[in-house]
Amino acid sequence: MPTEPSAKPADRKAPSKYGAEFVFRSAATTAGGLIVAAIALIALFLLVRAVPSVLANKANFFTSTEFSTSNADNLRFGIKDLFMVTVLSSVFALVIAVPIGVGIALFLTHYSPKALAKPFSMVVDLLAAVPSVVFGLWGVLVLAPKTEPVQTFLNSHLGWLFLFSDGNISIAGGGTIFTAGVVLAVMILPIITSVSREVFGLTPRAHIEAAQALGATKWEVVRMTVLPYGRSGVIAGSMLGLGRALGETIAVLMLLHTSPKPGGWSLFDGGYTFASRIAASASEFSSKLPTGAYIAAGFVLFALTFVVNGLARLIAGGKVNG
Repeated sequence: MPTEPSAKPADRKAPSKYGAEFVFRSAATTAGGLIVAAIALIALFLLVRAVPSVLANKANFFTSTEFSTSNADNLRFGIKDLFMVTVLSSVFALVIAVPIGVGIALFLTHYSPKALAKPFSMVVDLLAAVPSVVFGLWGVLVLAPKTEPVQTFLNSHLGWLFLFSDGNISIAGGGTIFTAGVVLAVMILPIITSVSREVFGLTPRAHIEAAQALGATKWEVVRMTVLPYGRSGVIAGSMLGLGRALGETIAVLMLLHTSPKPGGWSLFDGGYTFASRIAASASEFSSKLPTGAYIAAGFVLFALTFVVNGLARLIAGGKVNG
């Protein structure tokens, strides 16, 4: 029996532009726009408050090791030492955390029994919930004394290398960039492990089975299929961890105090990072120009962190297999 022809597309009622789709799209766009606007306004605020102090600065902002803001009429501040301590402690933390994080991720995705993988993952992820002050206390009271023999050994046998040369403080005190780097490594480990675990778990099963069909061992399967496929994800997770380490405040402030040795890049030195210096001097934020000096340092940290996290997002947004 012939059936009646269905309604022509032109006869169908077009969805109203004020329907649920339009409302949801508008809400999502507004939310995204608010985030972008907030970031732009923060950058603008920092820049506006920092420029007068930078113009009044009697020292070179980028190359000076001074940071004297007690006299508003004679501001002398620079970010050289802050940049050195921030980058050195964060990169050292990354060197420690990346191999360990990748190893944990490989264990959880390809070696661990399924019954163990889930609870073990939860334990690692719970590290991200530990407050910074707890890590700082652990670093000062437990880690620093335990790592003192390691630091002394490296300083004695590799002191000819600038990274392990004598700093401006005693290794016996434990408050060195080396100790701070180890604490930061533990703090960023959950980020690197989580991202690496996700990308390793997305490795196509066909790739793994093809390698196994060729007689590859477990390690050869990981080396030829899993690691190449998850390379971009590991890099993205590492850079996200680096961004986290760059901005850490309380734990680093509790560990590092003494100014670093002029011109030195030693792991056995002290000093302040951008964040810890600002936090340590919060009581001085009473005058406009001295406060602007710290805001200028904060703007550099903001830009540095923003660039690092932006690069991580670009890498994570690309193809996982590179």
